[in-house]
Amino acid sequence: MSTTARRVARLSEVPAERAVRVSVDDTPILLVRDGDTVHAYSANCPHAGGPLEEGALCHGRIICPWHKGTFDVATGDVLEPPALLPLDRYPVTLDGDDVLVSAEKIARPEPAAPTPPGDAAAQPKHYAVIGAGAAGAAACAALRECGFEGRITLIGDEAQAPYDRTSLSKFVPSFEMAPADVPPLLPPDWAHAHGIERIVAKVARLDVPAHTIHFESGAGGSGQSIEPLKYDTALLATGGVPRVPDIPGCDLGGVLVLRHLDDASALVDALGDDASQTRVAIIGSGFIGLEVASALRQHGVPVSVISRDEVPFAKQFGERAGRMLRALHESHGVRFYPGAKVASLEGEEGNVHTVMLDSGQAIAADVVLLGTGVAPATGFVEGLPLQKDGGVIVNAGMQAACGLYAAGDIAVFPLHENQEPVRIEHWRVAQQHARIAAQNMCGARNRYADVPFFWTYHYGKNFEYLGHADEWDEIFIDGDIDHHRFIALYVRDGNVDAVLACEREALTARLSDAMRGGLSRADALAIIGATAPATP
Repeated sequence: MSTTARRVARLSEVPAERAVRVSVDDTPILLVRDGDTVHAYSANCPHAGGPLEEGALCHGRIICPWHKGTFDVATGDVLEPPALLPLDRYPVTLDGDDVLVSAEKIARPEPAAPTPPGDAAAQPKHYAVIGAGAAGAAACAALRECGFEGRITLIGDEAQAPYDRTSLSKFVPSFEMAPADVPPLLPPDWAHAHGIERIVAKVARLDVPAHTIHFESGAGGSGQSIEPLKYDTALLATGGVPRVPDIPGCDLGGVLVLRHLDDASALVDALGDDASQTRVAIIGSGFIGLEVASALRQHGVPVSVISRDEVPFAKQFGERAGRMLRALHESHGVRFYPGAKVASLEGEEGNVHTVMLDSGQAIAADVVLLGTGVAPATGFVEGLPLQKDGGVIVNAGMQAACGLYAAGDIAVFPLHENQEPVRIEHWRVAQQHARIAAQNMCGARNRYADVPFFWTYHYGKNFEYLGHADEWDEIFIDGDIDHHRFIALYVRDGNVDAVLACEREALTARLSDAMRGGLSRADALAIIGATAPATP
């Protein structure tokens, strides 16, 4: 590749409020103006390739339009996930009004390397990360980014390196992505290059006061047991385990859950060679269940959704948005059984064939997916008080006890001051938690001050949700909710607690930044330029 600097723009034509995409020797590059300085970075988000110029440039932050990954304008460093590694940087030269950029990357300083084993003088500390999912990967990356040079052990019971779990419900059941192609969260050689030790095993007992991890017998493979592991500080990031309802027949073949990569593979296998002839019943109308319904219908699979809720997502989004999402699914052939209770699953020769409702109605099913939620995976924790559902109470710095932090689905944390702590089961929130915990494990005193965010994907449409609202005074809708191009503000006491949107990625990127310090209804309306009436 040529290293010659190319003229790509005029400084006077590079706006301060918006990033610009250019190309240098076929390399897509993002130009960001900061006063009279111009920075050049890789133009696509390293998480999933989102076009960064379509996002937002706010208060020294580059915000990805797709999943709200955030980078520092001056350095390209990660500020918020889901990206875990910084943007590539490129050299920029200003010649009068001309902006010249070379396609040769600027080498970044390597993150901290681990202290070599056996260096007795160094006495390196040992940090354990229990849980090798989104939060675990984010914590390992952040620990090295923060300069931690000690020993890091990443523990998880899946053999795969941490991967993008969101693909399991969105793209694998539609056959758009094979289970083997689900992307890892970090480059394949990253863990080895940064000295991350890996233990693939189930934890039998975490003795919090003794700072000791005990593993299940024979967990080391080949029948060999793993010796208890002592640590100086640990991050507990074990996520959730699927809730299996107390329904007769849940042990039949063809009754599945979806949490891990192996679960996704089992679902694909259960659909068989002619998936369009395999009848699938989904128990539960939550995000996992309806994302799978969308994916299956795009492949022609007959889908029934059985739920006690009359309207899906009404609790999270309100009745209006919930009815819209149900109508979207029904327009694609999903059959709903609302307000229904499953009495039993019936089968022949060990495999499920019918879902029986307590009304006596029978629903034919060759595969049943239990989309009945998850419970915190904390049953092995000893010496730490847990909430009734197994949640781990943490402070704003994600600390649960001396030498122990927690992140993700299990963490009960203070989202807002003077309000009850909450537990939020969002994939990106888990990564936000993990980065804050890792920074504090390295001596910082950071508090959670971020904005929760998740996205849910249905029939090619991406619905984004910012913030968190348990209740609201009004829902202000701008746009056409029935045609899936809108933005909705969930307002309480004059402030915007949450936002739901579709096809408004640049606006939600700006709002994600504005909500960090609290956002009034009036200021939100000014950002979106809306004057539409409120919807109760």
